[in-house]
Amino acid sequence: MAIASEEIVETLGMIHAQKLDIRTVTLGIDLHACAGPDVAQVACRVYDTVMRVAERLVPVAEETAQEYGIPIVNKRVAVTPVAWFAAACETRDYVPIALALDRAARDLGIDFIGGFSAIVQKDMTRAAESLIRCIPRALAETSRLCASVNVGTTKAGLNMDAIALMGQIIKEAADLSADRSGSACARLVVFCNAVDDNPFMAGAFCGAGEGDCGLSVGISGPGTVRAAVQALGRDLDLQTVAEEIKRVAFKITRAGELVGRRCATKLGVPFNIVDLSLAPTPAPGDSVGDILEALGLDRVGGPGTTAALALLNDAVKRGGAMATSHAGGLSGAFIPVSEDATMARRAAEGALTIEKLEAMTAVCSVGLDMVIVPGDTTAETLSGIIADQAAIGMINKKTTAVRLIPAPGRCVGEHVEFGGLLGGGPVMPVSPHSCAVFVRRGGRIPAPLQGLSN
Repeated sequence: MAIASEEIVETLGMIHAQKLDIRTVTLGIDLHACAGPDVAQVACRVYDTVMRVAERLVPVAEETAQEYGIPIVNKRVAVTPVAWFAAACETRDYVPIALALDRAARDLGIDFIGGFSAIVQKDMTRAAESLIRCIPRALAETSRLCASVNVGTTKAGLNMDAIALMGQIIKEAADLSADRSGSACARLVVFCNAVDDNPFMAGAFCGAGEGDCGLSVGISGPGTVRAAVQALGRDLDLQTVAEEIKRVAFKITRAGELVGRRCATKLGVPFNIVDLSLAPTPAPGDSVGDILEALGLDRVGGPGTTAALALLNDAVKRGGAMATSHAGGLSGAFIPVSEDATMARRAAEGALTIEKLEAMTAVCSVGLDMVIVPGDTTAETLSGIIADQAAIGMINKKTTAVRLIPAPGRCVGEHVEFGGLLGGGPVMPVSPHSCAVFVRRGGRIPAPLQGLSN
């Protein structure tokens, strides 16, 4: 990959002035070979495999970051969905595997490990249901483990039995971590149309069609895009603005692939994909909300917000896709509330509501992300919100996801702080109208007829 000297100079400026970084390098690891009847032995094999394959991930990432002068914020591992290989266990308590994964993450010094996951868009195997019921304990007893459940796809429809169960699971996970404001839920995501190669947590897992191992990179750069948009002023038309965003996304992606390929070469593993996502953090100047307001919105959440996000998401994908032949993952713009200082502030002001966020998820790269709701929100209401998001993903043939945090004992308007990349934000109101009867019906919502879905 040939990179001109002027590109290097401009990229260095992005790093130092505009908070450009590589948000994550994520090593995918297949764990099918760890299967067996004894869960204790499986847990030992899981720990040993992750330790062996990912032994050099952190030092290599740090060495590469220093070599190129581009910060790599997170080092992560994604493993085979545990429900797939845990099915061979005679027990249905998979928490020992969760503890083994978390211990490996801690001993390796990585930030998060994902893959305590189940894929249940049509139905739940006994192993998948058992894993889902283990999620609250698994997350409450760990600190780096992440879990995910895929409850629907465009081809299969929505599994409402699984969606109803996930509302209960989220409530239980929040209650078991009540002393931490329900923060276990911040490491649990419910998907529709989950992808197999996502490097971002909490939804990363090493899915079907992946190899024994492979390194993926998730880029970021909201501050860089915001600076570029602000530099254009407010008189240029939106097509010109989109072209500038595409140009910046191209350069960010080139830097990300360069770093990812270098890490993969040093580790002796295949390079997998670049996820072209704008992933915010709570740090000032690192906000997707700031980009939307730089485009001309008075407040994120007001009229025009969904259109502005659609422009941003499309421009990022177009620019990034021109810079790599290995685009994958979720790719686009993330809109997590607590992880984005401007989004959290607008939610506290009342400008940004859950209903507006839901509309925005029709055009962003994920969904309702890191949304804090009152602790007394019912399981059925949580399931209803998940079903709404999954329906948007199913009909629009896109990935949608939900990370809801019912903060125990907290009421609308109170501020909840999680710290670190998880940030903090206000408890947002949810509709008081019940969907309990609808959710309890269970069954499946059929997939849309292809060609007639609109």
